[in-house]
Amino acid sequence: MDPVIVVGAGPVGLAMALALARHEVPSIVLDQGSGVCPEGPRSTVIGAETAAFLERLGYPRAASDAARWDRLTVWRRRQEVLRLDLSDHPVLHLSQHRLQRGLRDAASATALIQLVPHARVEEIDQDRDGVSVRTRHPQDGTDTWWRASHLVGCDGARSSVRKLLAIRFPGRPAVDRHAIATVRVDLPFAGEARLHREPPWRGDREASARPLPDGLWRLDWRLPPSRPAADAPVDPHATWPGLVTGDTLVTRVKSTLTGWCGQLPRYELLAAADHTAQQRLAARFRSGRCFLAGDAAHLHGALGMQNLVDGLRDVDNLAWRLACAWHLPPAFGREDPHSGGPQPGGSLLDGYEAERRGAVGARLRAVDQTMPLLRPLRGWAHTRRSLLTGSFRKHAPLLADGLLGTGRFGGAPAYPVAPSGVPSQRGTGRGTALTESLPATAPGVLVPDLPVLTTDGTPDRLYARLGSTFLLLLVAPGTAVWSAERWLGAGLMPRLAEVAAALPVPAEVLVTEEYPSAGPHTVLLVRPDGHLVGTTQGARAEDLQALAAGARGGPAPLAGAEQSA
Repeated sequence: MDPVIVVGAGPVGLAMALALARHEVPSIVLDQGSGVCPEGPRSTVIGAETAAFLERLGYPRAASDAARWDRLTVWRRRQEVLRLDLSDHPVLHLSQHRLQRGLRDAASATALIQLVPHARVEEIDQDRDGVSVRTRHPQDGTDTWWRASHLVGCDGARSSVRKLLAIRFPGRPAVDRHAIATVRVDLPFAGEARLHREPPWRGDREASARPLPDGLWRLDWRLPPSRPAADAPVDPHATWPGLVTGDTLVTRVKSTLTGWCGQLPRYELLAAADHTAQQRLAARFRSGRCFLAGDAAHLHGALGMQNLVDGLRDVDNLAWRLACAWHLPPAFGREDPHSGGPQPGGSLLDGYEAERRGAVGARLRAVDQTMPLLRPLRGWAHTRRSLLTGSFRKHAPLLADGLLGTGRFGGAPAYPVAPSGVPSQRGTGRGTALTESLPATAPGVLVPDLPVLTTDGTPDRLYARLGSTFLLLLVAPGTAVWSAERWLGAGLMPRLAEVAAALPVPAEVLVTEEYPSAGPHTVLLVRPDGHLVGTTQGARAEDLQALAAGARGGPAPLAGAEQSA
């Protein structure tokens, strides 16, 4: 079968190729650039879930390349209004160029990935059996045709794939504007991320400092609102004239550092840029055999939200689906409404758009609902009212959610499941909940990272086993005190191994001492991206078969399987 074509060699595109390789699916990565990853001020905040995903992809330096925050504080004028201790909740701050280089090194070392530089996509042609793509070399003008089973557009906010597929990208062109700088300096709050609203020094509405490794800090300043033309090209990283010039930037850096340190410390300015946060959501994430992921599909960087993290969630959600379809026989599937022909795993692939577009849409609505609460009111009367009511202190945790990637602005989504086994409310996000708001046994939640035992008795972590197969997780208290030779042939284990071998998806059996809200002998079926399909009590073959078939997009689950709408 033809490989999958991935358009774009940024972090999302490289992660997609690496995730497919874990499923033994070959890919071709078409990179319009040269593959060089220059240093810059862009960075991302990741949690334990994303760090574990990057390590599974082959980037084990994710944690060591990042700075770990000890706490987060929010200030208004001269007062601290919120302090969060992060010592028990790892938060990592990673430069994007380090992330991209780490993923590229892993991709270059993988035989299943072909990296093609200087390949600008000019034409996409789909048929019943696959996708044909024509690229042009930007220097010598030569054209090359490529053939693929599927195509994933990870080529950023100005996606050529999205335009060639004629997919609309509606939204708001300017929600937040920031000046960004990377500075080497010693600040008096080492290890602390700080957001300062209405700081006492003149000229700034909001400033923030977030530590990076090697004594570096990312400084951000929120700029006055301004709206570009409605038909302006979509580019959230474009530099607008006059926003960051040498004089204005140095003035901002000096006044901010002096305000925090009491006097101007020694510093080194390394990089700077302007950033415009947009709110956009592609009308579709799928067109036949072609898909959109990352910035090509959605933009939501307001209030400090991490669009890159949601791009990596796109990858985790789509890669296992494509792998199932890639490995399935061509006869498996149904008529596809986008291409008019039978598609392997049709409803399985439809689930990507339903889940991911729904989850991102819910985040966009959350920003629209809370933005009026988090922007300072103008005028003395409004300011006096805000001070008297303490409204900013009340809503400060929402700002922290944006910066930390938690809660409504960044927490792991739970994908609602319909009785047919197909994600419900296709593409709307209505009813989309957060994992943290549901019990750990609710279908669709992201399972917690727990200590587990493999069938040969090897201890591991649950997240380390994700990515390549489905998991059958048996809750068996007391297992850890017995040798593997004792419990492998006892209780439910022999029967569960038989059931796993007969499932319509590849599955690995794991054992855990305990699982939240689950009693002994509970068996949980977990998708390769870590989201729970459903549970059964004991190794019920028919129920587990039905759950697996529903997750794969096959026949509706049988009665008796534990699931929810």
